[in-house]
Amino acid sequence: MVYQALYRVWRSQRFDEIVGQKAVTQTLKNAIIQEQISHAYLFTGPRGTGKTSAAKIFAKAINCPNRQDGEPCNECAICTAITAGNLDDVVEIDAASNNGVDEIRFIRERANYAPTQAKYKIYIIDEVHMLSTGAFNALLKTLEEPKQKVIFILATTEPHKIPATIISRTQRFDFKRIQTADIVAHLTHILQTNDLLFEAGTLEIIAQAAEGGMRDALSILDQAISYSEGQLKIVDALEVTGGLTAEKMDSLVEAWQKQQTALALEQLNEVLADGKEARRLLENLLTYCRDLLIYQQAPQMLVEKSVTLTDDFKQLAQVVTPSQVYEWIQILNDTQNEVRLTTNPKIYLEVAMVKLTSSTPQGASVQNAPLTSAQIPEFEQLKVTIQQLQKEIQALKAQQSTQTPVAKETPTTRKAKTTGISYRLPKEKVYRVLKGATKNHLVQVRQVWEELLTYFTPTHRAMLKSSEVKAASPDGIVIAFEYEIICQRAANDEELKLMVHNQFSRLITDYAPEVVFIPKENWGQLRQEYLESYHTTSDESAPAELDGLEEQQAPIDTKKTDLVVEKAQELFGELATIIENEE
Repeated sequence: MVYQALYRVWRSQRFDEIVGQKAVTQTLKNAIIQEQISHAYLFTGPRGTGKTSAAKIFAKAINCPNRQDGEPCNECAICTAITAGNLDDVVEIDAASNNGVDEIRFIRERANYAPTQAKYKIYIIDEVHMLSTGAFNALLKTLEEPKQKVIFILATTEPHKIPATIISRTQRFDFKRIQTADIVAHLTHILQTNDLLFEAGTLEIIAQAAEGGMRDALSILDQAISYSEGQLKIVDALEVTGGLTAEKMDSLVEAWQKQQTALALEQLNEVLADGKEARRLLENLLTYCRDLLIYQQAPQMLVEKSVTLTDDFKQLAQVVTPSQVYEWIQILNDTQNEVRLTTNPKIYLEVAMVKLTSSTPQGASVQNAPLTSAQIPEFEQLKVTIQQLQKEIQALKAQQSTQTPVAKETPTTRKAKTTGISYRLPKEKVYRVLKGATKNHLVQVRQVWEELLTYFTPTHRAMLKSSEVKAASPDGIVIAFEYEIICQRAANDEELKLMVHNQFSRLITDYAPEVVFIPKENWGQLRQEYLESYHTTSDESAPAELDGLEEQQAPIDTKKTDLVVEKAQELFGELATIIENEE
C-alpha cells in the first residue's frame, strides 16, 4: 500500500475529532440538528486548525441520510463519496489557482441546477482571499440572491482581505490556534495507536514548534519518526524542529548571567554551525526567559515542562532577578524584529550576545547590590574627598566671617575669583539648553530622577546624588554639582554621560538628551547672563518657554539691581544676604 502522510491518515472525519475547536463544532452540529442551515459560511483562522476538514464534515453531515446528533455516519455512499472527493454535488475549489471572474461565473451557472445525488449542492472555496476584485463581485451577486439547496463555505487565513460586503452575507466562524496540551494529547493518541515508543517531553517540543497548527504538528511528527531509530527521543525532535537542548540553553543563559561575553559568542557560533535557524533560536531563548519568570512566581504552572526544568535552570531561577530577565526579553525581542529584515542574521545575534552579557540588573536589585572589590576603593576615596571638601568650605566660611575686610575688592577681582576655576564652563552648551528649555521637560526629568539613579553603579550613583537638574529642553539637560571636583570628574566620564543619555530614553518616551555638567555655584551667573543676552537680542534667539528656566523671574531693571547687589557684595562679602523683592 502506498504510504500516506500522517496529516492525511489522521484527518478528522467527524466534528468530535476536530481538536481544540469545541465552540465552532458544537455550533455547527446544533445548526444541523435544528435544520437551521445558512446559505453561506466563512471559516477563518491560522493554517492547520481544521477549517477545510470542518467544511467537508459539514457537507457530509447535512447530506448524510443516517446522521446522528449532527454527525455523519461516514459509511453511506454519500459520506464515502465526499470523503474520496468523488461526489459531483460537493465541489472543492482552490482560489489561489482559480481566482478569475470566469471560474466564479462557471460556479454561478452550475449553481442554477439542482443537486443530482445529495440533498444540498455545496461549494467549498479554500483561500478565498486570493480571488480577484472581479471574482469577488461575481461571487457577491450569487450570495445576494442565493439559490435553494446551494451552500457556499468560504475558508481563509486572511479574512481582512475579504470585502466587507462578502463577510456581511455569511455566517463567520473563527478557528483559533490549538493549545499545546491539546496537540500533545492528540499526538500521544496517534503514537499509542501505532505502537510507537517515545521519550517524555518529545511531543511538547513538537507541539510548541507547530505554533498552534495540528497539520504542522503531524508533519513534524512524521519527520521525527523517520529520523528516529525505533524510539522517538527529545534529541530527534530538537534536530527536526531546529530547537536547542535544555543543556545548551542553560549554558548560554548562564554566560549572560555571569557576563561572559566570549563564552556566549563561542556558544552562539557552535549553535549556528549546527544549522540552527536564527528565528527559531530567538524563539527558544524567549521561551526560556519566559519560563524563568513563571518558575520564580508560579512553578506549578510548568509541570508539563518537567524534562526541560534542569538543575541548572532551577539554580539560574534563584540567582537571576526578574528585572534582569525583563531586560533580556527586551533585547531578544528587539533582535527578533531586526532579524526579520536582514539577510545576515548572524551579525544581529552576535550584537545581541554582547548586549545580553553586558546588561546589568535594574531597579531595587541594583540599588541594594553589594559593591565589588574593584568598586570599594573608588567609592571610599570619593566619600573621603567629599568630606574633606566639606570641612575646608566650613573652615573658610568661619575664617571669613571673623575677619575684617582691609582692602576693597574691585569688581574685576571678584569676577576673577568666581570664574578663575580649573573647570572650563561649557557656556555655549548651557545656552543651547536654555534656549529650548521648557517647564514641562524640567518637571518630567525631575519626576524620573530618583528612578534613574537606581540604574547606575554605586560610584556613579554617589556622584549624581550631589547634583541637581537645573534646566531641561527637548534635546538637552543642565546638571549642577555641589562640588567642582565632582563636576570635573563627571564631565570627564564619557561612560556616565552615555548612561544618563540612554537611561533617560528608557524612562521618557522619545527623549535622549545631551548632558551638560556645571558647578552649582555658577548656575545663577550663567542663567542671568543668558537672560540679559536674551533681552538685548531679537526674538529669534528667545527660548521656547521662559518657564523652563528654574526659579526664573522677569528681568525688570536688571542692570540697576545687579549694580546694587554687586556693590553690597563688594562691601560686605559673605555677610551680605540678598533678599528678592516680591511685588
